[in-house]
Amino acid sequence: MPKVIYRLAIQIAISFVAILCLFPAASEAAGKAGAATKILFVVQLNGPNLPVDKAVRDHLESRGYSVRMVNQDAAPSLLADEGMVIVSSTISGKDFNPAWRQVGVPLLTWENDVLDDLAMTGKRHDVDFGNTGKERFVWIVNAPHPIAAGLPAGTANVFVKQAEMSWGKPGLGATTIATLYGQPDKAVLFGYEKGATMDYETLAPARRTMLFLTNDSFTNLSAIGLRLFDAAVDWTAQMPR
Repeated sequence: MPKVIYRLAIQIAISFVAILCLFPAASEAAGKAGAATKILFVVQLNGPNLPVDKAVRDHLESRGYSVRMVNQDAAPSLLADEGMVIVSSTISGKDFNPAWRQVGVPLLTWENDVLDDLAMTGKRHDVDFGNTGKERFVWIVNAPHPIAAGLPAGTANVFVKQAEMSWGKPGLGATTIATLYGQPDKAVLFGYEKGATMDYETLAPARRTMLFLTNDSFTNLSAIGLRLFDAAVDWTAQMPR
């Protein structure tokens, strides 16, 4: 066999092997993306605000997520192939299973009363976490972050009409995106990367995010508020925007 043909055959063989090696990686990446689009949504199934939780579910599904709703006393063992957990504020904190703290998939919540259970803040109600009076504005302090949804730094009107907001004082490992207007010590939108130090020196098992909603305020979100909601979900799920 001439040397030129021999070398060409070797190069083709090497290229073929390299292509084959890419398939498992591509398959694994696709699998992770598929899992991330599936959400386990922890709500109060028999509660008065179930219609609001259903509106959240419908909105998420309109954006391509697959959502399975489970009751507030659900345990992490109910996770199937979901790649993300969302905890609604419609749950009762006393019924929330604290084992969710250790779950190794991304988790997002707007229930400030479980932030301490998740080690996302300290334990003192109205000191480390709580609800505001009626508000409409948040103060974006980290505009370059993906959760800020491309909005500029400064005030953002997140509600159509004034409503309560959830807030927390996160640990040093958190990235704060927005605070209450005029109250920079109260974060209304923050997140932890996997491995970041949360409260009680707990390391985040996966991404953790908190945002400012309360029981019935999803349907009161302005267009800007909905942009922040979508960005928080996508960042937590590690989905590209």
